[in-house]
Amino acid sequence: MKPWLQLVFFTCILLIWHTEAEFFTSIGQMTDLIYAEKDLVQSLKEYIRAEENKLSQIKSWAEKMDALTSKSASDPEGYLAHPVNAYKLVKRLNTDWLELENLVLQDTTNGFIANLTIQRQFFPTEEDETGAAKALMRLQDTYKLDPETLSRGNLPGTKYRSYLTVGDCFGMGKTAYNDGDYYHTVLWMEQALKQHDEGEDTTVSKVEILDYLSYAVFQFGDLHRAMELTRRLISLDSTHDRAGSNLRYFEKLLEKEREEKEKSNKTTTTTEPVVQSGAYERPLDYLPERDIYEALCRGEGVKMTPRRQKRLFCRYHDGNRNPHLLIAPFKEEDEWDSPHIVRYYDVMSDEEIEKIKQLAKPRLARATVRDPKTGVLTVASYRVSKSSWLEEDDDPVVAKVNQRMQQITGLTVKTAELLQVANYGMGGQYEPHFDFSRRPFDSTLKSEGNRLATFLNYMSDVEAGGATVFPDFGAAIWPKKGTAVFWYNLFRSGEGDYRTRHAACPVLVGCKWVSNKWFHERGNEFLRPCGRTEVD
Repeated sequence: MKPWLQLVFFTCILLIWHTEAEFFTSIGQMTDLIYAEKDLVQSLKEYIRAEENKLSQIKSWAEKMDALTSKSASDPEGYLAHPVNAYKLVKRLNTDWLELENLVLQDTTNGFIANLTIQRQFFPTEEDETGAAKALMRLQDTYKLDPETLSRGNLPGTKYRSYLTVGDCFGMGKTAYNDGDYYHTVLWMEQALKQHDEGEDTTVSKVEILDYLSYAVFQFGDLHRAMELTRRLISLDSTHDRAGSNLRYFEKLLEKEREEKEKSNKTTTTTEPVVQSGAYERPLDYLPERDIYEALCRGEGVKMTPRRQKRLFCRYHDGNRNPHLLIAPFKEEDEWDSPHIVRYYDVMSDEEIEKIKQLAKPRLARATVRDPKTGVLTVASYRVSKSSWLEEDDDPVVAKVNQRMQQITGLTVKTAELLQVANYGMGGQYEPHFDFSRRPFDSTLKSEGNRLATFLNYMSDVEAGGATVFPDFGAAIWPKKGTAVFWYNLFRSGEGDYRTRHAACPVLVGCKWVSNKWFHERGNEFLRPCGRTEVD
């Protein structure tokens, strides 16, 4: 393919990308970046070949002229005595050297630079890089991974191993520092320093690492260690102004601290304590059930007792003798007894899954949540994924899957929401939330009622992480491609079942695809009638 045709082709491909792609929120869309980078490498290799060809011509000319001038310079008059030699000397200096000049000045970068310029506008942004760094930190916290493990790429289920360099670790630390997250700043700057001390080749200096690390340590109130790190910095760069002033400031604070201890009649030692490893506690955040949620994501704290296990069964499910399921019922397995959560097997075929993904991928957009104060849909750090909504008119397979969910649940899809397809990105998650609405301003509540039930299809296996967990009662359900889980969000009375607060755990390794259907109350009054009590 000619370079200009190739350029036009890739321009057309790239123009379908969303300019604010937020690539880190969807692994499915990040695959496009692989092909974009592969094309850039090919373009770069073509540029290198052109440069090598040009240099080869120049080298050949230089070798020929070197042999010629060696002979002519040894006896200039004798050489020029031959009229042909005299003619060729004039011709070379007037014509041939000019052609060589044009060859040297020939710009072979045009194709590569043009391609790079076109593609760069669709590259990940600073926001993407920050989001990707925070995703690694999220995985680090949720699955209790130390920086060494992440840096060496020692993750379960990985096919392609990768490493973080000193520069990468330093970049992680800087991202945390710029976000005011000194906990992760310390962890990643320490890892960068460790790999630097081990002799890894890098353009990042120890002075830069120690500068960030000493200040982050100081933010935790560890004056002794902050001083020790600052002294090490000064020993490497005695002209570092900020380090000198910081050290004097730390010394004043330490002296003030000692004086206060003496005034309160507390004994003090005259020697500085041994510098510790710098294991600081992770700060508390906004999520009250953070520890329970993350433990369940790791498979810890699951409250599946032998007594409860005895109440769980497997069976064939015919949808209350639905004619479509009598001959080919679905395999149904109890995942939890109360609230009742079931898993269905072989709900979607591989061909159907690929078709749904194919339809959804071009429409994927950052998943949103509703602001509890304003009711406005907005993006949030606690929901990292991309989603799209598919209608039955989009393809017969959508209608077929919707009909199947209706047959399995016995609920009507006429008032249900469109089929939502979601793909989780780096560390993709959705922190604990309710599927049913607790906000009176939701417009759908008046016309279609609340979200009665959730039908969640797993459209991929996940090598590690990505579980659906219920912190209230300690359940963890792991993705299995082709299966689906189902539960009711409301009691029969229409009151919300607050036990169903659930979360999608961060994806540690893999690419997680799901689709879900939310059934609403309207149209299901007689299909799931009221119970005798409020909590039936």
